[in-house]
Amino acid sequence: MKRFKRKKLNFVCGVAALLFAFSGCGKKTEAETEESYDDFDVITVGFSQLGAESDWRVANTESIRGTFTRENGYDLMYDDAQQKQDKQIIAIRNFIQQEVDYIVLAPVTETGWDTVLQEAKDSDIPVIVVDRRVSVDDTNLVTAWVGSDFSKEGHIACEWLKSYTEAKGVAPEDLHIVDIQGTLGATAQIGRTNSILEASGEYGWDLIAQVPADYTQAKGKEVMANLLSEHDNINVVYCENDNEAIGAIEALEEAGKTVGGNIDKGEVLVISFDAANSGLTKVLEGKIALDVECNPLQGEEIQNIIKAIENGEDYFKYTYVKESAFSYDDTVTSVTVDDKEYEITQLTQDIVNSREY
Repeated sequence: MKRFKRKKLNFVCGVAALLFAFSGCGKKTEAETEESYDDFDVITVGFSQLGAESDWRVANTESIRGTFTRENGYDLMYDDAQQKQDKQIIAIRNFIQQEVDYIVLAPVTETGWDTVLQEAKDSDIPVIVVDRRVSVDDTNLVTAWVGSDFSKEGHIACEWLKSYTEAKGVAPEDLHIVDIQGTLGATAQIGRTNSILEASGEYGWDLIAQVPADYTQAKGKEVMANLLSEHDNINVVYCENDNEAIGAIEALEEAGKTVGGNIDKGEVLVISFDAANSGLTKVLEGKIALDVECNPLQGEEIQNIIKAIENGEDYFKYTYVKESAFSYDDTVTSVTVDDKEYEITQLTQDIVNSREY
């Protein structure tokens, strides 16, 4: 239906242009004519990105914008919501008003989307949600979702911590952990927070505090400094993204702490998520002990779904992107989560050089 509507609109525009040319009021050049024909199959996509709060988010935006180009047959309308849900709702309504063919949404939080997504559905515009999920009463308001299994990421990190500390001879009760959370209500925050909470209860770890830092470096540093002023026994910092981890490391070092994997020697062990270049650099330095990847390169998967819809083909409602986990040493080479084994890769400079982000 969408493709027919688009072609019909372009056909009408083309007829109008020909009538204008024959009227003698102007004459189309060959280049202009070719360009108008090239526009016949352009697919319009409205993309509401929640912001640019982290290196991961920037890479995610670049992946999507780099995929939906005019050269690839798309007209992309991009809106940065600056981490404000109300701005995203306004953007979606603008996309609906402009009759885009598809809406891509990277939501700030999970809730509060029922009304505006119903408006998109009523306008027959498919909505593809990326990264974080939305919680809606009618799941058919979302055509498809592309992103990561944040709960699995968290469990991989926790199983690594369990295996690592066991190998180093550190007793469970001697782990004093703080969780620097992401934006509260975001799917990644929920999955990663619940994982460390569950593991702490199961393995007997001392989970001292869980404080949000909105995935930003500045807030991560501020939260870490505050936690250090309140607790003198912190030896594990579980950061829910790389930017928070980098900020936390700054605060730790400014407080005279040594960041590293030797908890038994007084070092503070830092765990992170995303595996962006900035985070992996800290892994190579030994300052982030484990960085679990959250793959931001989602543009191609979104495009595959749109192509399937355009061609009337089947597609997956939920698509998980491929991800890895990187450690600063080879103490733990794999972990098991839900009876499935996941490799832990000791990071090298060659690996960092080979990556896209």
